[in-house]
Amino acid sequence: MSHTANVLQFLGSRLGLVPKAESQRLWAHGLQLTLTDFVLEAHDVHHPIAKILYYEEQKTESLRRAPHFRAERMTKFLGYFETVLTRSGGRWMLGKSLSYVDLSMYQVIAGLDYALPRAMAGLQTKIPRLRALHDAVSARPRIAKYLASEKRLAFSTHDVFRHYPELDG
Repeated sequence: MSHTANVLQFLGSRLGLVPKAESQRLWAHGLQLTLTDFVLEAHDVHHPIAKILYYEEQKTESLRRAPHFRAERMTKFLGYFETVLTRSGGRWMLGKSLSYVDLSMYQVIAGLDYALPRAMAGLQTKIPRLRALHDAVSARPRIAKYLASEKRLAFSTHDVFRHYPELDG
């Protein structure tokens, strides 16, 4: 996870997934770093003590952390990204064209939909642009084909985003 932002920064310009202007490339990298922080916090809901311990070994602490994440951190991060998207003036995080930040945002929304479906349902009216971005990414022909294929790995309790009903409030 920690190097994902750097890999995307390196590949983004080579794959046409970031604007040419340096200021926009740096903005994209900053957004990606913020997404990395968000994903880490989402993961730490079910592993708040140590990554090496099983969920069952830290379930009590997870049950204490989850309400704070849902009420404070999740709403703060999603609200921030909703504002970024509003200010971009387009359907994408950086404005006119799809970027690696949009692809990452898609994955975060999809992961949260899986891990915390009740919490996400309660936020739908507060994040309409993020939901539209998610839907636009998943509707892209090659992405839609991949999502419908057997190649796509399903979310599970062995992933960054894990669904434990008791953590969803």
